[in-house]
Amino acid sequence: MSALENLHDTAARYGVSQTNPLTEEMQEFRERLAGTVELNDPRLKRIVRLRLLSDPGFPFWDVSYCYGELQDGTAVRVSLPWFQIPKRGGLSRNIVLMCQEARVYGKGLGIFDAISTLQ
Repeated sequence: MSALENLHDTAARYGVSQTNPLTEEMQEFRERLAGTVELNDPRLKRIVRLRLLSDPGFPFWDVSYCYGELQDGTAVRVSLPWFQIPKRGGLSRNIVLMCQEARVYGKGLGIFDAISTLQ
């Protein structure tokens, strides 16, 4: 059993709920991070991971981190315009609103396929 599998099993025993857990591939991606860009940077090709944290009953998701890939393949951190995303109204709807504010097409960046939650 890998260290990641052991960590995921331990978290589950303590009632931690998560979607899209960290993989070894994503760990390797993190090691290649080369700077930070804004969500509306025209060089941004796609979002590869958006990690959101919360507690049951807390009305917001806290943005832990967001990773993306530039057109040239460079791995980067992505700075989002919001540091918290309200749960009220639905996560997808609120991400759409955040992307509209930044004037980017979130679905085209793959942001909905990159969401990882921990609660």
